[in-house]
Amino acid sequence: MSTPHRRRALVAAALLAVGTLVAALLNVTLAGPASAHGSVVDPASRNYGCWQRWGDDFQNPAMATEDPMCWQAWQADPNAMWNWNGLFREGVAGNHQAAIPDGQLCSAGHTQSGRYNALDTVGAWKTAAVTSNFRIKLYDQASHGADYIRVYVTKQGFDALTTPLRWSDLELVGQIGNTPASQWTPETQGVSIQVPASAPGRSGRHIVYTIWQASHLDQSYYLCSDVDFGGGSTTPPTTTPPTTAPPTTAPPTTPPPTTPNPAGACTATYKIIGQWGGGFQAEVQVTNGGSPIRGWSVSWNYANGQQVTSAWNATVSTSGTLVTARNVAYNGSLAPGASTSFGFTGSSGATNPVPGIVSCTTTA
Repeated sequence: MSTPHRRRALVAAALLAVGTLVAALLNVTLAGPASAHGSVVDPASRNYGCWQRWGDDFQNPAMATEDPMCWQAWQADPNAMWNWNGLFREGVAGNHQAAIPDGQLCSAGHTQSGRYNALDTVGAWKTAAVTSNFRIKLYDQASHGADYIRVYVTKQGFDALTTPLRWSDLELVGQIGNTPASQWTPETQGVSIQVPASAPGRSGRHIVYTIWQASHLDQSYYLCSDVDFGGGSTTPPTTTPPTTAPPTTAPPTTPPPTTPNPAGACTATYKIIGQWGGGFQAEVQVTNGGSPIRGWSVSWNYANGQQVTSAWNATVSTSGTLVTARNVAYNGSLAPGASTSFGFTGSSGATNPVPGIVSCTTTA
């Protein structure tokens, strides 16, 4: 090879190496979220799921056919995925429907200068399989805690493949009230919490819509997750973010007790979901017997000074050691054999045994 040709080849190789290095550095820079907030990680929110599946391979053209809704989102604005934890608005003051127009629910009303607009696109987003009694897992990377978390599901008959999401399409199926980050499950970075939800009568593709009102500011997060009730998952199982650590104390391994109620009455099963120093999260599943009911009441006694601090999907009252939980408006009516659940967080001392007897009564 002549000297001029050799020089041109060396220059071209050097430029290619520099370009590759710049691209690699850019990818490393973009790959980390720009700020520490959070999102629903199970079932994964739309942009968290796209980041989880394609963050390491976001330029792969196979995404266009294997995951077309994520493909169009990556093409519209990759920062919607790199910043999967920043989908929020500030200063809404709880007036969510006024702040976010119909058709823009998944982008929080075109928040952050339109960064997340592609999440409103109607189409076949990847789904996660769920049952009528499910829970969402919210990962709070900055340990903000919550003034409240509300979980909605689209009504039966809503066509997620062709219809933009509107507020009138949603039904509230689960919620918790004020819950400081100290009562959430610790992670390596930040905390997480699970919110039970009950959405009977659903089948097929639906959208789970979560509103997380963070406690540190008037900062509201709006998160769309795509699910399939009773169907197979069309996406790999959602995993916890890479910073996840197990709870500080494992739940008990002994089966929780059920109360022997008369035939046809309801039964209640008490289960500890997670524990941490001085606190815990628990769930109670209520299962109806042989006749339709329009209401239920569950009660138990604590033997070691535990106290319920926050509850969802039930109205909870205490009198000394006695705790009584009653259904709320949307989960009191149960068909024969049907179940619903409610959950709560509480404080505890050195020990936190499962109550020995959990009784359930019904209203016919």
